[in-house]
Amino acid sequence: MSEAFQIMLGQEELTAVDDFRFQTRMPSRAAAVRELLKRGLAAEGFEIAATGMKSQSFGVLEHNPNATAAAAARDGTGGEPNQD
Repeated sequence: MSEAFQIMLGQEELTAVDDFRFQTRMPSRAAAVRELLKRGLAAEGFEIAATGMKSQSFGVLEHNPNATAAAAARDGTGGEPNQD
């Protein structure tokens, strides 16, 4: 199922989208914008929802060992809960 989504772009932004479209041989502006959106979300660590996935699959506090290690390195806790 598709849904219409309208966006306003300035001339420089539109030129950048068109340049990307032609360099990557996208068939349309819409395809180029979808690809740029997909790449941008992936670069920021967002997952694209697969058909049939439930909203609970996208919880904020999902257990991620890499996130725990990164947080430990940031705050110096070694990954253990604060005992204060």
